[in-house]
Amino acid sequence: MRVNKRRGLSTAVAAVLAGILLSTTACGGDDGGDDGGAATSGPVELTVDTFGQFGYEDLYKQYEASHPNVKIKQRNVAQLDQYIPRMQQWMATGSGAGDVVAIEEGILPTYMQQRSKFVNLFDFGAASLEQNFLPWKWKLGLSPDGKQLVGLGTDIGPMGMCYRKDLFAKADLPTDRDEVSKLWPDWPAFLETGKKFQSKVSGTKFLDGPTAIWRTTVAQEGGKGAGYTYFDTSDKLVFDSNPAVKTAFDTTLKFQTEGLTANMRIFTPEWQTALKRDTFATLPCPAWMLGGIEEFSGDNGKGKWDVATVPGGSGTWGGSWLAVPKQSKHQKEAAELAKFLTSPEGQLAAYKSKNTFPSSPKAQQDPAVTGKTNAYFGEAPIGKIFSEMSSQVKPIYLGPKNEAVREDVEDVLLGVGQNKIKADQAWSKAVEAAQKAAR
Repeated sequence: MRVNKRRGLSTAVAAVLAGILLSTTACGGDDGGDDGGAATSGPVELTVDTFGQFGYEDLYKQYEASHPNVKIKQRNVAQLDQYIPRMQQWMATGSGAGDVVAIEEGILPTYMQQRSKFVNLFDFGAASLEQNFLPWKWKLGLSPDGKQLVGLGTDIGPMGMCYRKDLFAKADLPTDRDEVSKLWPDWPAFLETGKKFQSKVSGTKFLDGPTAIWRTTVAQEGGKGAGYTYFDTSDKLVFDSNPAVKTAFDTTLKFQTEGLTANMRIFTPEWQTALKRDTFATLPCPAWMLGGIEEFSGDNGKGKWDVATVPGGSGTWGGSWLAVPKQSKHQKEAAELAKFLTSPEGQLAAYKSKNTFPSSPKAQQDPAVTGKTNAYFGEAPIGKIFSEMSSQVKPIYLGPKNEAVREDVEDVLLGVGQNKIKADQAWSKAVEAAQKAAR
């Protein structure tokens, strides 16, 4: 999601960043490596391709201030589903990609199979950065043999549940976040809360739609089970045989059949507009989602939204890596920028800006993270909430065609809400859609 409001860095963080920046040069220091044949004597423009919320706007300004020979062009799209085909085209044709590209967790396996199209960040001094990342986050950016570092980790997505306090009050439900959390220790309890809500409030659905809850429950169940969802670790489709997937599907389908969702797909223009209205009252929200809610709800939502714990235990949804395509003409400079943006200090600054929860242990332990509150969300202690969730996260394996399967199965769930697919046929339709997408 695009972000229109920018928050300045704190003085302390800005000072740390300035120190890091001054220790590097415009051409990226002396780490060595191929610069793609580009001359470094003239101005260098680096294009960074991202989607959604990354919180880099102020970091770009910091970098340019200390690197007068570098100008950064940001290309950002609101939806991952819009970003994916662009990446596919850039990689297939060997042109068009930015010098630094964001790779989301769902599409990372695809590009790990195409890692010859990306520079090896080890060639640009990244080997010394391993301690800056959670072990599993670092490992996922590595080739299986450990010889190529394709991407440096950005954020992770520990889960919460965002809710509208004013709408809960209309339904005679608790509004205090601790009391709200007690309402739903698990998804069946969340469902019953939804029924109570809709019996009291007309014209508003309890949930935004099936897609957010589907992604949340799949991640949760996968972490509890074998550590994978649609595909096993050998990339065999196990959609119809993995109990974690069936449990998540049944949970999501129940909300559809009970009429508790507005049947919206997250991140669409319709969904963005609905955030300005009283269309729905709850939304499963990884840490990075808060920035989108604030942007699209605007002044109308300030003080109305709050954050409680997510039903069913912890899970992670989202998170990305930064990589440098070989087609970049400024590989060395691009690698240095990626290293800066993903540094503990860079991750901390991004979190301060847009709530992108850091994958850096050092940043996670910073008081600016653990003690952070959010005025837009009623001073919710989001640092504490998401830090506790983060400590429980169990990463799951995603196959190369994970996103294709996800999109097609979400279409089935939305079809149920549109009365195009009967509920008792939804699972068989989902299995059929997954098999087709996985071919």
